[in-house]
Parts: sequence; structure tokens; C-alpha cells
Amino acid sequence: MIELPAEDGTVTRYRPNREPRSFTRDSTPFRSRSVLAAAPVVGDPLAPNEPFGPPLGPPPAQALDWDATLAVRRELWSHGFTVAEGLDTAHRGAGLDWPTTAELIRRTGAAAAETGGRFAAGVWTDQLDPFSPHTRDAVVAAYEEQLDVVNEAGAQPIIQAGTPLAAAVQSPEEYAEVYAGLLRRSAKPAVLHWLLPEWVPGHAGYWGHQDPQAATEAFLAVVADNADRIDGVKVAPLSPEAEVALRRRLPAGVRFYTGDYDTYTDLIAGDEQGHSDALSPVFTPIAPLAAEALRTLDTGDTDSFRKQLGQAHELSAHLFQGPGRSTLFFKTGLVFLSWLSGHIGHFRMVWAEHGARSVPHLAQAYRLADELGLFPDPELAAHRIARFLDLSGFPQEGIGR
Repeated sequence: MIELPAEDGTVTRYRPNREPRSFTRDSTPFRSRSVLAAAPVVGDPLAPNEPFGPPLGPPPAQALDWDATLAVRRELWSHGFTVAEGLDTAHRGAGLDWPTTAELIRRTGAAAAETGGRFAAGVWTDQLDPFSPHTRDAVVAAYEEQLDVVNEAGAQPIIQAGTPLAAAVQSPEEYAEVYAGLLRRSAKPAVLHWLLPEWVPGHAGYWGHQDPQAATEAFLAVVADNADRIDGVKVAPLSPEAEVALRRRLPAGVRFYTGDYDTYTDLIAGDEQGHSDALSPVFTPIAPLAAEALRTLDTGDTDSFRKQLGQAHELSAHLFQGPGRSTLFFKTGLVFLSWLSGHIGHFRMVWAEHGARSVPHLAQAYRLADELGLFPDPELAAHRIARFLDLSGFPQEGIGR
């Protein structure tokens, strides 16, 4: 038995699962949906990964535990997911600088080539000083530098909106010219990634308009003009209703990649007029279960898909809980569950974010994952959660001190 503390101060004696749930491991991509799983990184325990410190400088090897970080990606590939690399889930701009991110993309590319896995990678401008103004040419050069790294690594580019471009470019025509040039340079059809000002205030005026509706129209015009070079788009935050409305306006063949944490099952299942694909970190902790559900969807059985993936909603809601529709510290639970699952050998994170969630929060994450049968070795998971609780000041029976 394990004594699990709750956030309301109560304690529950919990009996862990003894037998792992049987999931079929299949590395072939899903047929009916494109699913990009944004993967977290694992910090090097001996690196100076201090809380909210400045971005780590070169050499990149000081920042990450490369073996553990790549193990998380191999686990996703083994279930058929495409890895979405170098996004905020990988601490991009929050402890990981561009040199480290470039090394991460290169190493992921090498691992993908070894395993046959697919991956996409973020293209941004974080090598620029965020506190200084930059010319349009400098911003475009930054995008191009990163795009070349992504192309060379064999990844699909995810071209991310950036505040330096918003500061340097004013008119819709200029945005159209910049994006057309980047898309021509891309070796593979790209994903356009646009975070709205609700999440990134510096994106106010993006696409050349302060008015949200006018900005959306300019964005859709860029997509329509370059549809043959665009795999899909991700726009967030959007309500499910707004996502469906925008999805229905995309040109034929251009996907909408949902990043929703709450209603992702319904959005992926879709309706008579279409469906969303997915680009999200939500799949990392539930990869075996989600893969099984997505393969059910491949057969056309939407009802069973909803039922299977719906089992994970409580765990997803817990891991991503926070203000509004987003939370800063969801990555903590992702790495914690990877450690409990035995995919990685320790629980240390960039920016010391392993300390960003409370002990009761992580105890509940363990319980929900264990109840779903997500741990390949339930006894290892039980041992590790007991050790974690004991070392966190919540003594457990049978744990030596």
C-alpha cells in the first residue's frame, strides 16, 4: 500500500496495480490522422539547470541528458507518433537557447534515421536578442538559419509566429512575402503555427492587422496562396467552436492541428464536414492508450475511439490544470510520468522545473496513470513513487532512510 497525499490535505491508502495493461506496440504511422506529439526534454542532473535562470549557453551538452531525452522520443516513435521537436514543450525559450535546440534537432534527426521515426521541428527566431529591435532582413535571416537546420535534419518545419517579425513587419503584403519565401525554402510542406495575442501579447498586429477577424482573413489568404507548400496550421487559443469554424475554411488538403487539452477527442473524431489532426504534448503520457485509440479510429470506428481515448481525459485535465486554457508547468508531469514508467532513469528538468508542481499534484498524476494501466512495470512505478514521496517529506512504510 502507498499513502498518497491529496491537495485538500487528506491521505489515501492506495493499492497499486500489479499487472501491466496489455497494449500492442506498433511503430507504423496512423492512417486516418496526422498526430504530432510534442515531446519534453530531460535535464542533465549535473548541469546548472537552476530555476528561471538565463538560457543555457554552449556547449549544448551541458543542458540536457541526451540519452534520456532521446528515450522519450523513441517511446513515442514506437507507438506510431510523429515527434514535434523544439517547441515550448522542449523548454524552447524557457531554459533552452537556440544552439542547444539546434543540437536537439540534429540528434533527434539522427535517432529518427536509425529508427524510421518521423519528426517535425520548430522554426523560430530565438537566436535574436528579444530586448532589441531588429530589421525585417535580420528576422528573415534568423528564420532561414533555423529552417536550414531543420531541413538538414530531415524534419518537417513548424514555422512559428514570432514577436520580432511582428515588430519588424507592418502590412499584410509584407507578411505574405516573408512567409512565401520561407515556404519556398522549406524542403517539406510546413506547419504554420500561430499563437494569438491572448497567449503572446507581442503577437498583437500579426498578419498586419490589430483586428482579430482581419488578421484571420490575412492569415487565410497566405494559406490559400501557398496551399501546396503547407501541410497544416495550428492556431491557439481557440474555443472548440472557433476551431471548427476556422478548420472548415482551410483549403482542401490543408490540415488543422488541434492543441486542445480538453475536447481533443471530439475535435480529432470530427464530424460530417471534417476533423482536426493534432499537434500537442497531451499524447506523451498516454502514448500507448492514445495509439490504440487512434488505430481504432483508422478502422472507422469513431464511437470506440471516443470511448478509448476518453479514458485519459481525467489524467490530461489534471496534468494541464492551470489558469485559463493553458498552464506553464504541464511539462513537470510529463517528465515525472516518463520516469515512473521507466523510460528515463531520473526526474531532473531544465530550469529545475521538476520542483514546479506540488507533491500532491504528482501523487495524483501517479494514481490516475496507474489506474489506466499506463505503467509498463507497475512495481517499478510503485517503488519510484514511494521513494519520491519519502524523499519529499511524506514517509512511506518499507522505505529505508
